[in-house]
Amino acid sequence: MQLYRLSLAVIFSAILAGDCLGDDNSSVHSGRPRKVLVGDYSAKALAIVNEKGDIEWQTPIRNIHDAAKLANGNILFQTDWTEIVEMTPDYKIVWKYDAAKQNGNEGKRVEVHAFQRLANGSTMIVESGPARIIEVDAMGKLLKEVPLQVEHRNPHTDTRLVRKLDNGNYLVAHEGDNQVVREYDEKGKVVWEYKTGTKVYSALRLKNGNTLIGMGDGHRVIEVDKQGKTVWSVEEKELPGITLAWVTMVERLANGNTLIVNCHAGEANPQLVEIDPQKKVVWTFKDFRRFGNSLPVARIIE
Repeated sequence: MQLYRLSLAVIFSAILAGDCLGDDNSSVHSGRPRKVLVGDYSAKALAIVNEKGDIEWQTPIRNIHDAAKLANGNILFQTDWTEIVEMTPDYKIVWKYDAAKQNGNEGKRVEVHAFQRLANGSTMIVESGPARIIEVDAMGKLLKEVPLQVEHRNPHTDTRLVRKLDNGNYLVAHEGDNQVVREYDEKGKVVWEYKTGTKVYSALRLKNGNTLIGMGDGHRVIEVDKQGKTVWSVEEKELPGITLAWVTMVERLANGNTLIVNCHAGEANPQLVEIDPQKKVVWTFKDFRRFGNSLPVARIIE
């Protein structure tokens, strides 16, 4: 089975890298090149693309809304809406969790759209449908359960990205009927919220205490303070030559710039955009030769 998995990955890597295609990768990066982890469920691919536009690592997936490169060099990602795996650079699966088969979800409708490896080695998993956050150990044993406030539960839209904060709370993007970003404490109490009015995808708590929000079908990025006042934003057509579509992941980078993942925007637009604090575009990633129009996941790898 391991030999088959490795062979499949090598073949798939060759296809994605363009070994069967004649054109080069010159259109991938504009501006300062970046190494990125990107996931696209239309191309059914999760890959690391280096600064030259070459694919260094890839694996096939079916559905994806979250992924991360871990400190140990492994990749934590989902293969579909219920299965999460940790894979080494040489394609060995060293950890696996299936939300449809573990910790009381047997026979239930459940989807996972967010997960996070925590500093203590446990893994946070957010389950839409059951509307809960759980933390599990390396064996998949349930360590903690935090209920979420969802009026009309839906396994596909209860949540999008969720992150555990340094204070032990959880910052949750509710995409569905709530259309709100909420901060929950460890008991499931809401201690802060911001009503987006759009199918929101992501929220990131910044070092200054503000919250950076990827507004999903709101076609924009906003930064709000603790009182919910918008202090910075990027609008749908504010960037020259770029239209923001379904804004998924957003990230405030170490250099102060902001990464925007621009999903479903069509081939006229880049899939990834990095802008400085003055909203000048300093880097874009655009690759519709090997990836498609459903690329919601991207993380810059320093």
